[in-house]
Amino acid sequence: MRAKLIVAALAAAGLGSLAMPAFAAKPDPALLEKLAARMEKLEARNAELEKEVKTLKSDNEKIAKGLDSDRISQYEPELTARLKAVEKDALDMKKSSKVIEALDGLKAGASLTTVAQKPSGFPRGTKDANSQLSYRADATIELPLEAVGDVEHKLFGHFRMGQGLGLNTPASNIGMFASAPNASAFRASGSNPDDSVAILAQAWYQASIPLPYGGFKPHSREKIELTFGKIDIFGFFDQNTAAGDESKQFLNSVFVHNPLLDAGGEVAVDANGFQPGFIAAYVNETNKAEPWRVSLGFFGAGEQGASYQKSFNSPLAMLQVEKQLKLFGGLSGNYRAYAWHRSDVPELDGVTTGTHTGVGISFDQRVGDGINLFGRYGQLTQGELALDRALSLGAEVNGSYWGRGGDAIGIGGAWLHSSSDYRRVGGEGDLIGDGTGIFTYTPSGAEKVAELYYRFRISPQFDVSPDFQWIGRPGANSKADSVKVVGVRANVAF
Repeated sequence: MRAKLIVAALAAAGLGSLAMPAFAAKPDPALLEKLAARMEKLEARNAELEKEVKTLKSDNEKIAKGLDSDRISQYEPELTARLKAVEKDALDMKKSSKVIEALDGLKAGASLTTVAQKPSGFPRGTKDANSQLSYRADATIELPLEAVGDVEHKLFGHFRMGQGLGLNTPASNIGMFASAPNASAFRASGSNPDDSVAILAQAWYQASIPLPYGGFKPHSREKIELTFGKIDIFGFFDQNTAAGDESKQFLNSVFVHNPLLDAGGEVAVDANGFQPGFIAAYVNETNKAEPWRVSLGFFGAGEQGASYQKSFNSPLAMLQVEKQLKLFGGLSGNYRAYAWHRSDVPELDGVTTGTHTGVGISFDQRVGDGINLFGRYGQLTQGELALDRALSLGAEVNGSYWGRGGDAIGIGGAWLHSSSDYRRVGGEGDLIGDGTGIFTYTPSGAEKVAELYYRFRISPQFDVSPDFQWIGRPGANSKADSVKVVGVRANVAF
């Protein structure tokens, strides 16, 4: 309508002009109609734009209001909900990334070891039917902590449970004084044989300090390691890569640890095999191919010291020097020498106490791509034990030589010399085999042990090992028959 009025006004103006020349053209009605139509379209489009601007302004206010809140509502604009969803996903990813960073370097493992054994050839008068079955389960976790400057540190935890003590107890009537046929057997102290109780076996903290302190860490080739907590001493002293894991390698304890420290009781652990301790170690990696280390440890020892009652009374002190060498054309070998000291140790008579000191060595050396030799020697230099010297030698051969790279065969022999003090006190045996025919004898010579096993890999996590042991002159008793133990071990580890 407004456009028509404008056209009429223009026409009237043209008609009313007295000064119009006689030859002036009259307004074209068609052109005026087109102009009016376009004006109407422009006005309509302008009205639509004004409406759209109002709508956008309203939506913008709703979006701004929605973004002020962290909650997602169904009444919010779709754009607001989608933005919040994207923000939430990004935040979740950031949180997950922080968790992954915090757990970077985390190591965890679990294993289950089951052993079945049957002995034969007991000392005279005993029954040849004392088969034994045992199992042990272990779970470990190593958690690195956030570094403090250049100092790296971590926590280590180890849980253990099991049932069955195997042929290691006097009730088995085998009569050894220094060897245990089943080093993997475990039952928590004080628990009923029918119970399967889990214990915290180890819990320790370790800090690694690069040297020189405050220097440029990437160039550091030396460090100090400080460790304290509840510890398995054999994880830090008397180690051996060819004979140190009863779940995969030799089962008899004389091949797993130095017999003077283990069966001889010099480490004096608690009833579960662990003890409180502190270890300081200096590590030199100037020559990365052949590093060396010196470790000094102090441990709570004895009936009360190892069980956190009087841990500072008569502790066990150990010093070890170890060196890695490349021999036989660059093949790795580990060589360790150590000494220990304890005071106020009960002697064989069970009444007097004395000071115990001793020395030992442990080595493992590869002599071929799949042959690893090992050896241990220990000697008591002061004090009284049932044995005063112990030697073990052997080898583990990889199955790659016969087309079974995951398999291995191990063979070892040990010589456990009875001490003069033990001979003086006399040994004890069971003539009948039921605990009622106890008799004493005069020990002489040495107890001898041989073991042969074959580890058959079924899968990377599962292997089965038939095992044979021979024990001659058990308990250093010259009148005792040799004992043979046939067994099989199954081990699952992740």
